[in-house]
Amino acid sequence: MYLLIVFLPLLSSLISGLYGRYLGLKGSSILTVSFLILTFFFSICSFYEVAILNCPTYIKLISWIDSEMLNIDWGFLFDSLTVIMCCVVSFVSSLVHLYSTEYMSHDPHLPRFMSYLSLFTFFMMILVTADNFVQMFVGWEGVGLCSYLLINFWFTRIQANKAAIKAMILNRIGDFGLVMGILIIFIKYKAVDYATVFALTPSFSLDTFSFLNFEFNLITLIGFFLFVGAIGKSAQLGLHTWLPDAMEGPTPVSALIHAATMVTAGVFLIARTSPIYEYTPIMLNYITILGALTAFFAGTIGLVQNDLKRVIAYSTCSQLGYMVFACGLSNYTVGVFHLVNHAFFKALLFLGAGSVIHAVSDEQDMRKMGGLKNLVPFTYSMMVIGSLALIGFPFLTGFYSKDVILEVAYGKYSNSGHFSYVLGSLGAFCTAFYSTRLVYLTFLSKPNGYKNIICSAYDSSYQICIALAVLSVPSIFIGFFTKDMIIGLGTDFWGNSIFILPEHMNMIDAEFIPIKFKLLPVILSLVGTFIAFFAYLLNSRFLFFFKVSFVGKKFYNFLNKKWFFDKIYNEYIGQFFFNFGYKISYKTIDRGIFEILGPMGLSNIISKKAFYLNNLQSGFLYHYTFLILVGTSLLLGLRQFWYVFGDFTDYRVFSIFLLSSLFLISKQPISSK
Repeated sequence: MYLLIVFLPLLSSLISGLYGRYLGLKGSSILTVSFLILTFFFSICSFYEVAILNCPTYIKLISWIDSEMLNIDWGFLFDSLTVIMCCVVSFVSSLVHLYSTEYMSHDPHLPRFMSYLSLFTFFMMILVTADNFVQMFVGWEGVGLCSYLLINFWFTRIQANKAAIKAMILNRIGDFGLVMGILIIFIKYKAVDYATVFALTPSFSLDTFSFLNFEFNLITLIGFFLFVGAIGKSAQLGLHTWLPDAMEGPTPVSALIHAATMVTAGVFLIARTSPIYEYTPIMLNYITILGALTAFFAGTIGLVQNDLKRVIAYSTCSQLGYMVFACGLSNYTVGVFHLVNHAFFKALLFLGAGSVIHAVSDEQDMRKMGGLKNLVPFTYSMMVIGSLALIGFPFLTGFYSKDVILEVAYGKYSNSGHFSYVLGSLGAFCTAFYSTRLVYLTFLSKPNGYKNIICSAYDSSYQICIALAVLSVPSIFIGFFTKDMIIGLGTDFWGNSIFILPEHMNMIDAEFIPIKFKLLPVILSLVGTFIAFFAYLLNSRFLFFFKVSFVGKKFYNFLNKKWFFDKIYNEYIGQFFFNFGYKISYKTIDRGIFEILGPMGLSNIISKKAFYLNNLQSGFLYHYTFLILVGTSLLLGLRQFWYVFGDFTDYRVFSIFLLSSLFLISKQPISSK
């Protein structure tokens, strides 16, 4: 059963990809959806056995690499962290597959698309079930490859090409950090399997490692490089720019990549390596600060975005910041709990956005929508549920995890904890504002689109509606029903899958923080909701005048340009490397120095000297006699010179003098005329 969870998506991908033209659109759809539903069913069974009955399972399939000290197996580890991720990934993925059968039904390449989706799910399963860093890296790279294929699925679109390449390159930066971390682990631990590494980590807590001629604490250096990988995959501040651009892919791709799978891989990595991070408080502080900055930064950008999917994409970036800084505060369980909750309502929002886009003839600009509440009532209801859950509206799923994150941040009673609490609370206000703005501009405002498009809008067909309806249930209830089991005080749900040092635990402290600090995030969320609603309903003219004012224009431009990250990357970093690559690396070094010192220059010199020496063969006897005379005189002169000055001069000077003389003589060709 456990192996079927991993390999059913692979089997689905291979059959759909290789035999799609024989199965047809309908056959491929039925096959892939059935396999993914089976995967979800087996994931539920494994969740019951592993998490509820507390029976972790380890499977060693085959030996992969066995070379001296390097021993790597194809092994699968099923503990509480793994099975909860398997359930979330398979659940969202099966609904995305079902949704895609209708959303992509007009596309002649549907079997290829379904194959990519299943392959994506397979690599994500490899990532979360691996029992060693190398196998985990296989899944890590696999989801990166599949994200490229899926974002670039409509490969005739230039923007899709650019977005896919951008996602690939920025993820390669993070992947380089992850590789460095794994290599350092192998150098010091002589092993890459989790059990050995985590068991030995306390023994290495005071060791140092020389990197680039500097001495660093070993655990801190490993934690830093692993976190670089998490920054790239989970789109944290600095390597975040690929995530909103990935919206160029089909909407089901956005839901799968940005809800439960690829972007959560970084958070999963931090939680999985908690036994390492617990021994490096410096990295935990750094993770906390970067996560809080990401949560606030992405929330502010979402305020002014007009593309329906990009608003939700920046929302994803912001929520990932919450998960990361929760892990940085040593509350990995709370971060994973928010990851699980977020997967459901974010998938609901993305798929709901796809239903809206479907209804209005592929229009994505919210300013050209409006008035859709009565035309697509079911989609409207689903989007409201997803938005309220995202806001953290009381008693919906998001409320139970987001507020706990902010409570444990304040309850840490440290500078980084209070810093993340303040930025997280401001991020909650921004989240409420842009979520309400999205719902109002799309559904509640006066119609702004073309009349024939708005009038022909309609709710989507059964597959899309079923997927949305099923996702809405956990978006409302899953937080309430699982909170005590997953993050309740005294729960043994996690077993040994997550490690927290006793001095880092602060769940009890978070229970007893002042009530005003518990209520502040909820109040800010509600205030943001009401301000956005009434500002757009009653005072849209005021918003316009503020936007065109001097201060408002600067403020709006700064946020609309995404804090100028893209401008800095393109005009300064990217352009610098382009100029360096062409002017210095290519023209000066490759075509200049290397060719002059290498084959081009050497062959030219030899050819010229050979030509000059050839001209000495004039065919006249007196020329040859003259050369014999000059050569003999030169040799006798050198011999006499050596007798006189040999004791004072290095013989190598004579060699240089002799060669120079020959070159000078041969440079003047003797005419044969």
